[in-house]
Amino acid sequence: MLDKEKKQSLIADFRTHTSDTGSVEVQVAMLTQRIRELTEHLKIHKKDFHSRRGLLKMVGSRRKLLRYLRNKDFNRYKTLIERLGLRH
Repeated sequence: MLDKEKKQSLIADFRTHTSDTGSVEVQVAMLTQRIRELTEHLKIHKKDFHSRRGLLKMVGSRRKLLRYLRNKDFNRYKTLIERLGLRH
């Protein structure tokens, strides 16, 4: 889980305007951080299948958000991918 400080810093880094907390960029950044933390957890606990299912659901929702952003505004998509270090 993301603690409050990490969440606030992610929102501050990826927001599009001052009161933005739910744009696609912020949602993808938060999902990416949770995916990375859960991936590290699963490297230690290999038989935790319930968490693995949650990870797959998060990856799917991030994928849908990225597809939406790619179709809507390709330049925003490209900069977000580069900032997060994701593959295209």
